[in-house]
Amino acid sequence: MFIKILTKKYKGKKRYYASLVVNNRVNGSVVQTVKANLGPVTEDQIPFLKAAYSAKKPRLVYDDGEPCGEKTRERG
Repeated sequence: MFIKILTKKYKGKKRYYASLVVNNRVNGSVVQTVKANLGPVTEDQIPFLKAAYSAKKPRLVYDDGEPCGEKTRERG
């Protein structure tokens, strides 16, 4: 399963829509099936959605260099 982002232009603005998609092989061809439409998302939400459904579970790193969900420890 993965997140598929569709980009639509409406009145000069880009709008993003997310769907949860799974690949299946049918008669030797790969067919994508939409399992759930997640609806409109902002451009900032896209990397977080993709990271949540990725197979390798990448670490999200912020500008300050601290990984998401980890606390910094002071070493003496």
